Amino acid sequence: MIDDRDRDLDDGDLGLDERAPPGGARTVPVRPGLPRSRYDWSRAELGQLLADEPGYRVDQVWEGLHHHGTEPEAWSNLPMALRARLAAELTPALEPAAESVSDDGQTVKWLWTLADGRQIESVLMRYPDRATVCVSSQAGCAMACSFCATGQAGFDRHLSVGEMVEQVVRARTRAAADGQRLSNVVFMGMGEPFANFDRTWTAVERMHGDLGLSARHLTLSTVGVVPGIRRLAEAAIPVNLAVSLHLANDAERDALVPINRRYPLAVLAEACHDYVEATHRRLSFEWALIDGTNDTDRHATELADYARPLRAHVNLIALNPTAGYAVRGTPPAGVRAFADRLATLGVNATVRRTRGTDIDAACGQLRASRTPPTDIALPGPSLMP
Repeated sequence: MIDDRDRDLDDGDLGLDERAPPGGARTVPVRPGLPRSRYDWSRAELGQLLADEPGYRVDQVWEGLHHHGTEPEAWSNLPMALRARLAAELTPALEPAAESVSDDGQTVKWLWTLADGRQIESVLMRYPDRATVCVSSQAGCAMACSFCATGQAGFDRHLSVGEMVEQVVRARTRAAADGQRLSNVVFMGMGEPFANFDRTWTAVERMHGDLGLSARHLTLSTVGVVPGIRRLAEAAIPVNLAVSLHLANDAERDALVPINRRYPLAVLAEACHDYVEATHRRLSFEWALIDGTNDTDRHATELADYARPLRAHVNLIALNPTAGYAVRGTPPAGVRAFADRLATLGVNATVRRTRGTDIDAACGQLRASRTPPTDIALPGPSLMP
């Protein structure tokens, strides 16, 4: 495992050497040494796999994977021999390692083991009017945010397109089994999506075009990787942007969110402004309230001054505690007072309920609570394939 907490990040860490255009269908390769999982196959590649079959078989397989999300053995419109062959060829990316359900049954968290032994998490959150899945884009994270369990653990590798898409399909299946339709996907799990931009964006295209999720219900979150925000502003699908801000002055944010040293707040604000102008979508700032760290009147004033010119909406949530960060989240009364202060300063804010504290639902917590998997050596000396 690579631990990046004690050094500056370079372009390889951030994925900035990947410059493919953000729109249009394309194939993003799986990292060498990893098997191709069922959702890593593009439609064109499935066509090559099924070259000895009638052309309509590709559509049938694609529908089985994306519309139904079922196993090849269940595709009764295919010959039995072909089903057996596809079951062997189209293997899943995710092996369940653990599942936790909150006491109220509204939050489900999965720990998945990948083909190389790495582990990732995804979380299904049920609400009266919708179901949302929070997905991971990397195994681990190089951003080194001090309060985040994933950042404390360091970076393992980028996820493939298939590993991301399958998280959504699995959550959709679980939601449907409970009589609910999965409507929202947020890339707020393990990892920095913009450090793995090309694969993340291809996964977004698949979720939008083949899983049928509206662009308005797809949200990419970043701690402030400005090149990724600029690429998102040029993208063909106008998805939502959420910036994990947490502090609105450079001196304190440099310590809490180290990427701020590379892309300070003024540079971040300029990129966010350009995104809003290009997409006409509302910008969101995520603010995890940490007792005595970013929840004072001064912090509220700094946040308001930063958010107002961008017409940004603020989502407030008390920090989920982690073993590696010995500071508690702001108590409920303090959260409410902070929201009220923002309102008086002209900023719209929503207080989010902390969900799944009883099941380690914050990013990286469930993985951290388990025995780390044995590392399996993969070829290639760099973080990027």
